Amino acid sequence: MIFVCKNCGGNVVYSPEKHTMFCPYCDSAGSGERKDPASGGDISVCPGCGGEVKAGEHISATQCPYCGNYLIFNERVEGAYAPKKIIPFQMGKEACKNALKEKFKKNTFAPTDFLSEAKLDSIEGYYVPYWFFQYDTNCKYDGEGTKSRVWTSGNIEYTEISHYRIHRDMDIDFKDIPVDASVQMPDDVMDLIAPFQFSQMEPFKPEYMSGFYGEKYNMTSDLVESRADSRMKEDAEKLLRESVSGYSTVSAGSKNIQVLDSSVEYGLLPLWRYHYQYDGQAYPFYVNGQTGKIVGTLPISKKKVWAYTGTLWGSLAAILALIQLIALWI
Repeated sequence: MIFVCKNCGGNVVYSPEKHTMFCPYCDSAGSGERKDPASGGDISVCPGCGGEVKAGEHISATQCPYCGNYLIFNERVEGAYAPKKIIPFQMGKEACKNALKEKFKKNTFAPTDFLSEAKLDSIEGYYVPYWFFQYDTNCKYDGEGTKSRVWTSGNIEYTEISHYRIHRDMDIDFKDIPVDASVQMPDDVMDLIAPFQFSQMEPFKPEYMSGFYGEKYNMTSDLVESRADSRMKEDAEKLLRESVSGYSTVSAGSKNIQVLDSSVEYGLLPLWRYHYQYDGQAYPFYVNGQTGKIVGTLPISKKKVWAYTGTLWGSLAAILALIQLIALWI
């Protein structure tokens, strides 16, 4: 499917800045109409130009390489692959570029073209598939704590130690623990790009995907649930620990985290990707499309390092020569 403008026929896309569908050709808002292209297998025919667009095995949204229309593959956002919810992009491309410039503008040794407009224009908006896990739990903790009281009478200091049995029984509900469902996205980066503000979660509409790239889930929920389960237990243990306070010491006790009920939903979260190549090596950068948080490793320009080192040694040599000259005058 694509969304075409009923006023001029142009490709209508979702605008993060305007929070609505927008036609970049005639500047009209809310003028998009859905048009479903014929498709078969991994080849789709672009209804804008008739060109054949090859989609990878898991791609759900892409851009036609011939006319630039943004296509959404019906069979990969409907039926078994229909997302339940989505956080639409809140940060547009220009805002993403500015965030990268602001963060790295003071890095002296970054390659010269790292923040060039030509390079930054390659940034792509991407909807990443996620599973959102819900857990209703009962969490118990049993341990022992002590409280100390110290006082002095005459010349003698007394210490009283009281022992307490600590028991906690808490019902904790965990909502929307996100785990990415993409093989190609590195798990550590997807964990670091969090958190997302789920108050901006919306029921899924394909309109939100127009103007961006997307991917359907390619890991089922059972394959990634261990990550959600570990995160849930880690947070549950933290909440139990934080509930035990006011004691001088707390001995290690027993804890039991029991899942009473669980469920999972499928959805999409927004991400900007900047693939920078330097000296034959890839340096991918990821920007949270909602909050602007940036994750990536900055390359170092060897030429700049050597130039800086040469300038530094040249300055030191000049200072030493001046000192020697002054010593001769004295």
